[in-house]
Amino acid sequence: MDPHLLRTYVTVARLASFSEAARELGYTQSAVSQHVAALEQDLGAPLLTRRPVAPTAAGERLLEHAGPLLLRLDAARADVARMAAAPQQGLTLAAAPTALAPTALAPGVLAALPPAGTTLRVLARDEIPAAVATGAAELGLVDGLAAPSDPLRLPDVAPLTTRGVTEEPVSVLLPAGHPLARRPALRLGDLADARWLDAPEAGLPLAQLRATDGGRGFRPSLRYDGTDLRTLTALAAAGHGLALLPASAAAGVPGAVAVPVTEPRVVHRVELVYASAPRGAAAALADTLTGAS
Repeated sequence: MDPHLLRTYVTVARLASFSEAARELGYTQSAVSQHVAALEQDLGAPLLTRRPVAPTAAGERLLEHAGPLLLRLDAARADVARMAAAPQQGLTLAAAPTALAPTALAPGVLAALPPAGTTLRVLARDEIPAAVATGAAELGLVDGLAAPSDPLRLPDVAPLTTRGVTEEPVSVLLPAGHPLARRPALRLGDLADARWLDAPEAGLPLAQLRATDGGRGFRPSLRYDGTDLRTLTALAAAGHGLALLPASAAAGVPGAVAVPVTEPRVVHRVELVYASAPRGAAAALADTLTGAS
């Protein structure tokens, strides 16, 4: 398939409009129609209905493939460009909110950030591998629950290298008046029927909790779609639901108590992600990050 035709089709399907797609892509509406028609002819199947503009069943299936295919093409272009380019003085570091917990960004790590030209982008953790693969960031910090010393499972968006940065215990954040707040430790399985905060980007996702407990329970009581850890901890302290956090991020929250999780034996793991061997400022920071674990 011609990637230009595929990209045009994806844009039309996303915007549900040939004219809007033409405006976004900088083509004429006639050119957009020709691109879609050529792709349909190549595949031997109609991909869009015209009134209204919507994917057919075959078009929906193509969309499932299109995202990873186009991402791989963007990643390949960025990888070659990185190898051909001179090392940059500054860098862009993409990180998940909980990857920036105090344990992960020790004082020595912060001191290693270049004095100028540094951009820190806080992204949804699932977006970080793609940002690194496509060159939107030189380095990424991803995090999640894992058994001690086990690597994280990342989406297969491109050939990426990962290196461990830190591991630390996890704690459940409860309101100070919660019946379990005085416990010295908790088993995660005993909390499967509790009310939880669903904060997939600011905290550790409920899907990861379910995976550690056989895929059951951990129903949400309130969803928070932001990335601010202070908002998440304030919601937990106010009794809107429990939250599982790295121990360093859960400690010292006003009106809340952090109780360690001792079973199952899991840790909050942070990993550094990069596409090709870092150079310049990125190499120095990568060495500092991975030498701090």
